[in-house]
Amino acid sequence: MVDCVIKNWQGEEAGTASLDLRVAKEENAAHVVHRALVRQMNNARQGTVSTKTRSEVSGGGRKPWRQKGTGRARAGSNRSPLWRGGGVIFGPKPRDFSVKMNRKERRLALRTAFQSRVADLIVVEEFNSQLPRPKTKELVQAMARWGVIADDKVLLIVSARDENVYLSARNISNLKLISANNLNVYDLLAADKIVATASAITTIQEVYSDG
Repeated sequence: MVDCVIKNWQGEEAGTASLDLRVAKEENAAHVVHRALVRQMNNARQGTVSTKTRSEVSGGGRKPWRQKGTGRARAGSNRSPLWRGGGVIFGPKPRDFSVKMNRKERRLALRTAFQSRVADLIVVEEFNSQLPRPKTKELVQAMARWGVIADDKVLLIVSARDENVYLSARNISNLKLISANNLNVYDLLAADKIVATASAITTIQEVYSDG
């Protein structure tokens, strides 16, 4: 169990929150998280790249020149992979890159990845009421009060999407807004700082509990 300080909109300490997640054993943690990361990145690949073999390239029905007597190399088709405009040898074809991983193992990897970022985790109070209208500048100033450096890549986790928060956050290039029930390993590991609301921490512990 880890106790985290909760900060209010002004950046002052306003309480504590407990983070209690069942994580992988230390000797297996890196392996489990790595498998989940590879799975996520592979599953994001479209796999639609395609090249044509010599049998699929148009043309090439006639022998370019006679077999002997020209002084040139033998050639049976101008669609040969050796020719410009010819087919491609062993080129990529459409394929499915997806990797399977058990649901329990995926959740274990997610909990382990989240717990490993506790040192970079900033827990804040709900701030929907502080943004009655979309205001990017106010959100940037609040993050500075919370201890986020301007160049930090930030992952902002909320319990549920609020339109004003979303509109305030979408123009910040180094900030990604995500709801607590849509967490993923890549975003957790890629961020320099993770800012989560207290209710998002509660949601994470409920949604990603053992199972």
